[in-house]
Amino acid sequence: MKRPFDTVKRVLDVVLAATGLLLATPVLAAVALAVLVTMGRPVLFWQARPGRHGRLFHLVKFRSMTVGGEAGAPANDGARLTPFGRWLRTTSLDELPQLWNVLRGEMSLVGPRPLLPSYLARYTREQFRRHDVRPGITGLQQAYGRNALSWEERFALDVHYVRHRSIALDLRIVLRTVRIVLRRDGITAPGVATAREYLGPPALATAVGGRGSAEGGR
Repeated sequence: MKRPFDTVKRVLDVVLAATGLLLATPVLAAVALAVLVTMGRPVLFWQARPGRHGRLFHLVKFRSMTVGGEAGAPANDGARLTPFGRWLRTTSLDELPQLWNVLRGEMSLVGPRPLLPSYLARYTREQFRRHDVRPGITGLQQAYGRNALSWEERFALDVHYVRHRSIALDLRIVLRTVRIVLRRDGITAPGVATAREYLGPPALATAVGGRGSAEGGR
């Protein structure tokens, strides 16, 4: 259900994303050049992700893996991450181009992170509520543990956000995210280079079977 807050939030998203892109232009240019020098083309990584109501859009970020490792394939992310790419991910600078997604209305500054399209069929009805709002560059789960949390904990935080979203909650999430990024906490899931694939509720997960980690964790 749409709230008055959602309209105010969209206005803030546009103003802050446009301002952020303008102020971050030197950083964006420097990172783009560094990606080009260390990994070559393409500099940007585009991938289909489900947004509000599950509608697909193309998320953009700086490339952090060698070509062929960022098409959603879950195998051996660690081998595909370059040293510079790993640094990009630890600083979250790879996420800066998503300000463009925010400006286009596909994302918000704050909201549940957009994951892989293959996860849509694996959500419970309650978990799917995370798609009642625009996905965000950061969200409640990023502010309280990121990939160190279990999928169940992460989705519970997403649904909590959808139910209780407000300006005050968004501000608290942003402030906590800054602290988490500076401390570089929860960047990866235990035992993998990025994040484990979400296989669904236990019964479904058993049927699907484990396939390692997935780029969709961020």
